[in-house]
Amino acid sequence: MDLEEAEEFKERCSQCAAVSWGLTDEGKYYCTSCHNVTERSQEVINTDLIPNTQIKALNRGLKKKNNSEKGWDWYVCEGFQNILCQQAEALKNLGIGPELKNDVLHNFWKRYLQKSKQAYCKNPVYTTGRKPTVLEDNRSHSDWASEPELLSDVSCPPFLESGAESQSDIHTRKPFPVSKASQSETSVCSGSLDGVEYSQRKEKGIVKMTVPQTLAFCYLSLLWQREAITLSDLLRFVEEDHIPYINAFQHFPEQMKLYGRDRGIFGIESWPDYEDIYKKTIEVGTFLDLPRFPDITEDCYLHPNILCMKYLMEVNLPDEMHNLTCHVVKMTGMGEVDFLTFDPIAKMAKTVKYDVQAVAIIVVVLKLLFLLDDNLEWSLSNLAEKHNEKNKKDKPWFDFRKWYQIMKKAFDEKKQKWEEARANCFFTMYRYLWKSEKPLYYSFVDKPVAYKKREMVVNLQKQFSTLVDSTATAGKKSPSSFQFNWTEEDTDRTCFHGHSLQGVLKEKGQSLLTKNSLYWLSTQKFCRCYCTHVTTYEESNYSLSYQFILNLFSFLLRIKTSLLHEEVSLVEKKLFEKKYSVTKKKSRSKKARRH
Repeated sequence: MDLEEAEEFKERCSQCAAVSWGLTDEGKYYCTSCHNVTERSQEVINTDLIPNTQIKALNRGLKKKNNSEKGWDWYVCEGFQNILCQQAEALKNLGIGPELKNDVLHNFWKRYLQKSKQAYCKNPVYTTGRKPTVLEDNRSHSDWASEPELLSDVSCPPFLESGAESQSDIHTRKPFPVSKASQSETSVCSGSLDGVEYSQRKEKGIVKMTVPQTLAFCYLSLLWQREAITLSDLLRFVEEDHIPYINAFQHFPEQMKLYGRDRGIFGIESWPDYEDIYKKTIEVGTFLDLPRFPDITEDCYLHPNILCMKYLMEVNLPDEMHNLTCHVVKMTGMGEVDFLTFDPIAKMAKTVKYDVQAVAIIVVVLKLLFLLDDNLEWSLSNLAEKHNEKNKKDKPWFDFRKWYQIMKKAFDEKKQKWEEARANCFFTMYRYLWKSEKPLYYSFVDKPVAYKKREMVVNLQKQFSTLVDSTATAGKKSPSSFQFNWTEEDTDRTCFHGHSLQGVLKEKGQSLLTKNSLYWLSTQKFCRCYCTHVTTYEESNYSLSYQFILNLFSFLLRIKTSLLHEEVSLVEKKLFEKKYSVTKKKSRSKKARRH
């Protein structure tokens, strides 16, 4: 809206008699006092040539919608397909090969449309009206742009044929219940043809598509390709706006009008949660009945040996710790192909939290070396400090205290910047929601009110920016898998990559043992199977060193601290299986004595 351009229009408002006009995006005048919208466009600015002009009469024409404002007919599944195309294109710009979009993700999406009875089957849910088609993508000449009508294709991707529905299943399976609402009622309540029906649709066994599930499709595709992107990396790229997610509908074609029920379907106002997307990934993979994924071997980026090295480098820990992490991986069996490879058709379908598992292994190794009881790690630090002072020419021993001080400072600075950026992103998100060219509103009747609210938000944003003296934000940084970078050339911060663990290890024959002979388990009690979590985490029950380690790694992965603590407990349960079994026997004997 441009108030300056509307100053030339001097006609009084028919409702409040005020002369205060603004312009909508369509070039029509509206009263800024009472929100009365006229059909007078900007071109008609001299009302003297039109005697006895009555804006009230023109305003009654708003009750009859303009067909050009309604756009073309489209279905909800086409909106989600458009978002998937945007996200796949963003992943391509991040360095992922085009085959992920054209082959893997495309086939997964076709499989979903078939399993949900929306397309690629003989009895689709859309029995009347226009059939949904693949949206044209001008940025790509892949199959997404060249597909004919979806409902005319009953074929399956080659690698999915084994899991495809048989012809008998297609005929016997019940389709989605079709809403009895008339076409006019549907068009009033939503921009999409099936917005009302889709929001009310509930059918057992059908995974309903949502915006968060588009990320589950992307992660499944990355996992199938064994790309060097973990789930935490994917969600961080989303948060940094490298991958479309919030307000992704803004990039829909201009003819796809959104309002009404579309607001609840495509409007997202929070960042994706790791655990939620992880569960949706398993849910979608199981629903699609996908075959076993390609094996995760030792040369794959998602293998714990490689991920452990990556995170050791990122948190500035000695390279020698990698030998210990590999040893833990071998002892626990977490590096086995069958353990790491996702198999959706298995009885207990699950996939490994590769990044969380690798970080949990590092935490276990730190406990093996330093115990992390707020006592032993500082005693070992005193020994390392004295040795380094006397032997300045030798390879320095790793000093846990010095590492803690450097990492805490870097962590606090990084977290503060992240919190400021996150707060700014949320504010920008709401500002963009109202200032955007495609605002979401519930109906055409509410459109003037939506524009008025949008103007108010913009004005408040300007006032807020003046109060906080905000400066122009810098351009978007290029994405990176590393959030912390440590080099030997950095004179301000010590790089511990080349430091020795000699101060915490001792030789015994041809093997190395830890000087620390103690170990405390993160938990000795796991919740029962019907509980939603494995174990509980309360900071007051654990040492400050352990809390700092968990908080540091949880920040790197953008996960809850309790989730990492739970994974540490699971690693310990595999590593100290005998110790856990003894603990269980003791607890059982105590219960027997009580009875």
